[in-house]
Amino acid sequence: MDSPLTPPWSWLDLPAPHQREFDRSGVWTDQTLADIAIDRALREPDAAMLVEPQRTWRLGELVADATALAASLGARGLRPGEVIAFQLPNWGEAAVVNLAASIGGYVINPIVPIYRDAEVAMMLGDARVRALFVPTTFRRFDYVAMAERLAPRLPDLQHIITVRGSGTNDLSELIAEGRTLSFDRPKVDARSVKLLLYTSGTTGRPKGVLHSEATLQRVTRTSAEHWRIIKGEAMLMPSPVTHISGYGNGLQLPFVVGTVSILMESWNAADALALIDQHQVAGTVAATPFLVELAAAARAAGNRLPSLRYFACGGAAVPDDLIPAANAAFEHCQAFRVFGSSEVPLVTYGWPDDPARAATSDGQVIDYQVRIISDDGSEVPVGQEGEIVARGPAMMLGYADQTQTIEAIDADGFFHTGDLGVVDEAGGLTVTGRKKDLIIRGGENISAREIEEVLHAHPGVREAAVVAMPHDRLGEGVCAFVIVADPAPDSAALAAHVAASGLARQKIPERFLFVGEFPRTASGKIRKDQLRATVREIVSRAQDR
Repeated sequence: MDSPLTPPWSWLDLPAPHQREFDRSGVWTDQTLADIAIDRALREPDAAMLVEPQRTWRLGELVADATALAASLGARGLRPGEVIAFQLPNWGEAAVVNLAASIGGYVINPIVPIYRDAEVAMMLGDARVRALFVPTTFRRFDYVAMAERLAPRLPDLQHIITVRGSGTNDLSELIAEGRTLSFDRPKVDARSVKLLLYTSGTTGRPKGVLHSEATLQRVTRTSAEHWRIIKGEAMLMPSPVTHISGYGNGLQLPFVVGTVSILMESWNAADALALIDQHQVAGTVAATPFLVELAAAARAAGNRLPSLRYFACGGAAVPDDLIPAANAAFEHCQAFRVFGSSEVPLVTYGWPDDPARAATSDGQVIDYQVRIISDDGSEVPVGQEGEIVARGPAMMLGYADQTQTIEAIDADGFFHTGDLGVVDEAGGLTVTGRKKDLIIRGGENISAREIEEVLHAHPGVREAAVVAMPHDRLGEGVCAFVIVADPAPDSAALAAHVAASGLARQKIPERFLFVGEFPRTASGKIRKDQLRATVREIVSRAQDR
């Protein structure tokens, strides 16, 4: 039987079976983040790495602080391979903790700040976290109190460490203590587990995604090459650094490529406008709603943001007219859609040089093999819709739960994304929806995405999400949740709009539910599982009357 401190992913034969060819081919780096940072700090200790409103974090101090922290954790009994977690906003201290994990050989577990007792307890327990870094309070929530409530049921959690607090268990005190300790940096294999990140999925229990230094650096270097990111450029980082895109671009990219991360604690389009001007920001990776709001703010301010060169967006449906409308607000910026997930970061990298294709496709497949398959697992012809499966050197090692890995990765090493899409002759991939977004009405498959695109074309619709709802005779019917603009249309007007689009009658939503906002994951994806539950309850109540 495993001891309490044995990592739950001890089954992994590293490199994982589906990635052995990448190990043999030499596409992976042998350097860890710590190797890169320590080597560069000797040459450029004053290089700016991260910028907050009141502080600029420089490479030399980051390396010194992270080394001291790794020494303090070691002195408290933590061993290489054990897990440390942080639940922090976009603060520079997150980079210190992340780098300390690389230096000390610990596995890092970022936890999104919006999560509360139930989610945090599940993640800390599943990962067997030994040390947790939290703010004292942030946005009027007491993270220390939450951690102390959870600690009695988490036998592996031995250390709750505050950030920007005080006392002997504050990060600043651990760093000060570590400066007085001798520390022998362990040898860390770049192919071993570095990151344990729980999915903010739209269905079910979060899954623990495992990445290595090698897989993380692969996606970082590939994105920098494809988007022509150069050393010294500033990147705006409004995405949480506890999410895969924020983690990779906010905490990894500055060390690997030499960019400067401009950190935002929370998104505000007017603030973003000012930061882009102040720091001459070249680009960002963020959720689609951020692009819409930034473009609107730029138009309102008469500021075309001449420094901005690229805006990669994803995580939500992107209507075809959104990209051209956003690009028209900027002087040089090319916005484009990208596709990826925590398991397979950035399967596509958009079309940064092709505005027409950027509007209608999620981008060119780079560094991955992609197949589009039918329900029976056979590959479908080019241009035909099916499930997207992908494999490549930036793909996860697996899930912390071996059973989930076996279910998700097939015998050929392809990860089954659960997303539907089509590939064109030029290798462009367009995501068309989720497998679970299919509505099976009387035995006929109906695409939720298709109906959503029609609804988005109505001037009175700000955003729409279409889901299945129970139907006595047909099994499933069509329900549309809608956030309206002004003037607001009613159900009859929207039904007539869908009918006028030319879609078949069975695709006209039978129920419209008007809401002020959608439940979302930390990455901005609409929680359609919650929408389905809502409409099921409404239908059930109506039937009980």
